[in-house]
Amino acid sequence: MTSVGGPPSPGASPTSPADYADGFAAEPPAVATARHRATTSALAFGTATPVEPAVGATLAVLAAGVDARSVVLLGSGGGVAGLWLLQGMRRDGVLTALDADPAEVRAARRAYTEAGVPQGRTRLIFGTPGEVLPRLSPGAYDLVVCTGPPLEWSAQLPGLVGLLHRGGSLVCHGLLADGRIADRAARDEQTVAWREVARTVREDESLTSAVLPVGAGLLVATKRD
Repeated sequence: MTSVGGPPSPGASPTSPADYADGFAAEPPAVATARHRATTSALAFGTATPVEPAVGATLAVLAAGVDARSVVLLGSGGGVAGLWLLQGMRRDGVLTALDADPAEVRAARRAYTEAGVPQGRTRLIFGTPGEVLPRLSPGAYDLVVCTGPPLEWSAQLPGLVGLLHRGGSLVCHGLLADGRIADRAARDEQTVAWREVARTVREDESLTSAVLPVGAGLLVATKRD
């Protein structure tokens, strides 16, 4: 698949580390199209902002690293994160994406169709994590990715970890957004929820975890037991 973008060439104007990382990600055209549409929708209707290119590329690497066949994605984000995950997954892998916003589900379906993703490789489910997760098989997934605000899924954190088999990973996007988690004066609900998620993951002895300062930040935890 042809990609666009790439790291700045020698002699180019100075750029920030984040800009370099996004440029290095080299988004495929189908992802760039989905990103433009999702970003426009986010600005106009307040829907979810798609993951940054560097974050998407990291998701693809994480999926490839575990040779992912079964992945759960919370928050469709216009299909951007899903397309990156599918790029890293096995060719016979299936992505289960759920979202409580029907417009987001439709946008993701359109993105996957335009990218030529076979129908059998995606399973789009309309519903909240609390409604959908009990219908998924515990211990059956290689990767669980959360891209929406933590208040949408933090109460389901034990169930999300329970979906993973030994060696599978939980990935949560947005931990470092706006630097609020490190600001002791920040007491809004989303920041408090992020702090609780981070504390719970770090203290869970069945998980090995780290924070990756990529894009808006990734909290990554791998299940050991």
